Amino acid sequence: MSHHHAGPEDVDLAVIGAGINGLAIARDAAARGLRVVVVDRADLGSGTTSTSSRLIHGGLKYLERYDFKLVKESIRERHLLFRNAPHLVHDYPMLIPFYAGNSRPGPLIRLGLAAFDVMAVGRQQGRSRGVPTRAVARRWPALSTRGLRGAVLFHDAQVPWAERLCVELFLDARRLGARVLTHTTVTGLRLEGDRVTGIRIEDNRSGERAEIRAAVTVNAAGPWIDRILDGQVPSRRLNGGTKGSHVVVDPFPGAPDTCIFFEAAADRRPIFVFPWAGRYVLGSTDLTYDGDLDEVVASDAEIDYLLAETNRIFPGAGLTPGDVLYSVAGVRPLPYTTGVSDNAKISRGHTVHSHAPAHRGLLTVVGGKLTTHRALAEDVTDEVLRVLGRGPRRCLTRSRAFPGADTADWRAFAGDFTRSSPLPAAQSRRLLDLYGVRARRVLDLAAADPALAEVVHEESGALAAEVVMAIREEGAVTLGDILLRRMLVGLGADMGLSAAAACADVAVRHAGWDEERARAELAGYEVELRRFRPRALTTSASRRSSDRRAS
Repeated sequence: MSHHHAGPEDVDLAVIGAGINGLAIARDAAARGLRVVVVDRADLGSGTTSTSSRLIHGGLKYLERYDFKLVKESIRERHLLFRNAPHLVHDYPMLIPFYAGNSRPGPLIRLGLAAFDVMAVGRQQGRSRGVPTRAVARRWPALSTRGLRGAVLFHDAQVPWAERLCVELFLDARRLGARVLTHTTVTGLRLEGDRVTGIRIEDNRSGERAEIRAAVTVNAAGPWIDRILDGQVPSRRLNGGTKGSHVVVDPFPGAPDTCIFFEAAADRRPIFVFPWAGRYVLGSTDLTYDGDLDEVVASDAEIDYLLAETNRIFPGAGLTPGDVLYSVAGVRPLPYTTGVSDNAKISRGHTVHSHAPAHRGLLTVVGGKLTTHRALAEDVTDEVLRVLGRGPRRCLTRSRAFPGADTADWRAFAGDFTRSSPLPAAQSRRLLDLYGVRARRVLDLAAADPALAEVVHEESGALAAEVVMAIREEGAVTLGDILLRRMLVGLGADMGLSAAAACADVAVRHAGWDEERARAELAGYEVELRRFRPRALTTSASRRSSDRRAS
């Protein structure tokens, strides 16, 4: 996706970071008529966004800290996502059991949920309801009943494929005129006296360097915001993100069919066990982290903690480290906060920090979360317009459908697509879940060239046409971009290793890669997977080693 001009380029706004927030800013600003460029040294949403819990929180847990503003904002944004991205964001019931000795007793949880329901009137899929102990035992028989005092069934939301949320923000931002440069490193800020006048960039593949002149530069690099400023713009520490890790396992004995949100015995932190894409996610941790932001992996201790708490709440699960298919770890982009003994008390809200008057033309986004990305973008664009000295312009993203939901009646489209698709029902459903109305584009590509109708990943039924669309239309550059953040087959049991060679071959035959590029991409993909600590990669390496000894 990296295409640079030989000389400087002039824009109204340069955004550093193509995660969920940077892309949302680009979309909002472009919709309001600004000339926008977004730059990221990696791929769309490949940082913190892809390591989230994939839940669109209505903000229930923020009631505990009396952060009513964030609760109201979260409820509103969840409601807008239900309406504007119905193919990606779904109602997600979760059971909240409470046990004797919990730090949050049942009556307090019920009171909080009652208050939440009042705040969410007209903006939720269903009201919460109490579940007596006997009903819990009938409906969730594998759940521990030792000390169980009851439960509440609460409705929140899930975005199973947060990566696709980023892709659609990119598609819409580009349609509105924004340019997005991935795999392009910001090598420095452009300074003229006390003013930041843009950024200096370098294409990671070609080494080509360029400058982008911008009236305003927004640093939306998530946990990396301080690194962008370091050595160029004096600033207090802004990021104090905490590390969150998850593990992914296959269905286990007694695995629930709804999310279970419970209090951990070890540290009283609320954690989840939830079904996702045919498997289960256990998470997450919330640890202070001052290590290398580029080397964030789940530790053995975190994995043991998540397995132990799951085995405690589901006594028959019997999960061991050998059951972990892979782990996911990232750093939350939270504000730097001193004197906090409980990381859960650090604000999950966002602020737009201006570096003026010392460094005019530069804004840094501190904080932010998946649910409220649109609201954050609206706030940032409002501030950009103020800095530019332009009058207010109406925000359009509250009512703007995502590209995959760009139809008058989503349910009618989904029904018609399923009936008319030549594919089996499960394959058709997957295409709808990933691409929405753009699923028709996948079928069109496959119909135009029978070779693109080939299945490249048996488990999911993914088609060769998706590889071509990822490269030609969705900005994918590397094999990792294709497998992990476009087709999502890289998040299956073997992390896409069984499909990698076939997908690389499709790129050679249909998207301009040569054999040398394909080999390099396959090697690079295995390197990228190491941060997930995947069982399949270890098994694959052991098999290759065994084959070499046998020969």
